[in-house]
Amino acid sequence: MQKENCFYLGKIVRKYSFKGELLIKLDTDEPELFTEMESVFVEQRKNLIPFFIEESSLHKSELLRVRFEEVKTEAEADALIGAHLYLPLEFLPKLTGNKFYYHEIVGFTAEDESFGEIGKITGVNDTTSQALFEIDRNGKEILIPMIDHFIIKVDRETKTILLDVPEGLIEMYL
Repeated sequence: MQKENCFYLGKIVRKYSFKGELLIKLDTDEPELFTEMESVFVEQRKNLIPFFIEESSLHKSELLRVRFEEVKTEAEADALIGAHLYLPLEFLPKLTGNKFYYHEIVGFTAEDESFGEIGKITGVNDTTSQALFEIDRNGKEILIPMIDHFIIKVDRETKTILLDVPEGLIEMYL
């Protein structure tokens, strides 16, 4: 499995028991969606290795407590702490309306109600305190905050996102 065909699920943060159980910090607002998984891909030395889940349950509502079939000792569990977990993209729950996954909108056309077509969305910068649309307009990068009330409509059919951004924000980049 290639990483580009997967989404980031979370990170193994610590051991839970002396029998190899681990606690995973999931990168989701709905951890309960991932309690019935049969397997995950664990990144080790830049490769994704499948690990099969013997049992899992929520721990303190935001962590997933997991026992992998292949991990039986404390030492084996120690070796996995800090590892990142991935699942194939087809395991993502489908979103509707104006909700979307960041990878899903790359290539969409961004349009503003007043300005018109802004350009193609090339990515999302989520390393800042406010996630930003990265939009290419004829070689110039335009950054627009991903604020709910800026997003009017996500149209998956036409691959467009209609925005209503404050006057002058787009022009500032041109």
